Amino acid sequence: MFDKLKKLFMDKQGHEADDKYILVPENEINETLKRDIVGLEEVGEAYCKSLQQKYRSKFERYGKQNLKIWVCRDIDGDQLPNLSSEQCLEKEYRSQVGINFDGFTDEEDAYVYYIQLWYYFGGYFKGAGTLYDLSKNHLEADIEEKLEELLNQL
Repeated sequence: MFDKLKKLFMDKQGHEADDKYILVPENEINETLKRDIVGLEEVGEAYCKSLQQKYRSKFERYGKQNLKIWVCRDIDGDQLPNLSSEQCLEKEYRSQVGINFDGFTDEEDAYVYYIQLWYYFGGYFKGAGTLYDLSKNHLEADIEEKLEELLNQL
C-alpha cells in the first residue's frame, strides 16, 4: 500500500516530491483550506503572467513561439470551460502551473512541464489532498528553474 501511495507523490522525472507538498487528510479539507488554495492559485497566476513576459523572447530565440505559462484546472482530467478555484473542494479537482510552447503538442491539456498546486483525490467516501507548500518552497523560483531547464534542453 505504501508503494502505491509513494507513486502518487512522484513528479514526472521520478523524483520524490514529498518536500514540496503537504498531505491534507480528509478531516482538514474545509473552507479555511479553500481560502489557502484560492490564494495559492492567485499567486500562481501572478507568477505565470510575469514569467511568461520575462521568458517569451528567450524561447523565441530558440524558435519556440507562443510560450504559455498558466494555472490550469481540471476535475478527473476534464478541463471544464468555467472551472475555477471555487470548485477546489470537489473530489478529483486538480490545479497546476502548466508550461507549453509551439512545437511540443497541439493538445490543449498536454504540457511540456507542470507543477502541481493542489490535488484532491479520493475514493467513494474518503479522500485526501496534496497542497504545494508555500511555507517551505518558492513557487516563482520553482517555475523559473523549470523554464531554465527547458531552455537548456532546446
